[in-house]
Amino acid sequence: MIEIPSDLNPDLVPLAFLLGTWEGAGVSDFPGAEKCNFGQSVTFSHDGRDFIEYTSRSWVLDAQGNKVRPLESESGYWRIDKARKVEIVMVRDQGVVEVWYGELADQKPQIDLVTDAVARTAASGPYSGGKRLYGYVKGDLMWVGEKSTPEVPLRPYMSAHLKKVVTPEQVEAWAKDLGDLPDDGIAFFK
Repeated sequence: MIEIPSDLNPDLVPLAFLLGTWEGAGVSDFPGAEKCNFGQSVTFSHDGRDFIEYTSRSWVLDAQGNKVRPLESESGYWRIDKARKVEIVMVRDQGVVEVWYGELADQKPQIDLVTDAVARTAASGPYSGGKRLYGYVKGDLMWVGEKSTPEVPLRPYMSAHLKKVVTPEQVEAWAKDLGDLPDDGIAFFK
C-alpha cells in the first residue's frame, strides 16, 4: 500500500512509494570482490523539506541466512523536479561520493539512475561510475545496481528484493480503518 503522508512536501509525491523502511536480501557479484548473498535494510524518510533522506545498510549472509559481517553502507538525499527528473547526492562508507541523475518512469513507480559525478578518497577502491534501477513491484521494492571500474566495464554487481517493514502503529491505524467494513466481511467483495 502506498501512503502519502500529509506533511510530505508536494514536490515529493511522485516518490512517495519509496517512503518507509524496507528489508530483504540480494546477491553481490563483481570481479575482484567476494561473491555473496547479503541482507539489506533501506530507509527513505522525510521531514517536510524538498528531499527524501536515504540510508542503506547491508551485510554478508552465511548459507543459513545469518549475518556474518557488514558489507556496505550508504546515505544520501533524493530530489525530483516537475519534469520527473531525479537527482541524488550519495556518500558510501568505502570513501566514495556520487551525484546521480535519472528519471521516474511514466505511469509506473520505477526510477532509472546513472552517475554524473564520482569523487573518491585515496583509501577507496577503484570505481568509475554506475547505473541503478529501482522499482515498486507488487508492494515490494526491487533494485539492481551496475558499476564500472577502470579495469571492469559497466556490469551488474548487486541486486535485492526488499519488503516494507510495517510498524505496530501502522497496523493499529489500518485496523481503525476497518470499522467501516460490513460485519460479515463478505459484502465487501460483492
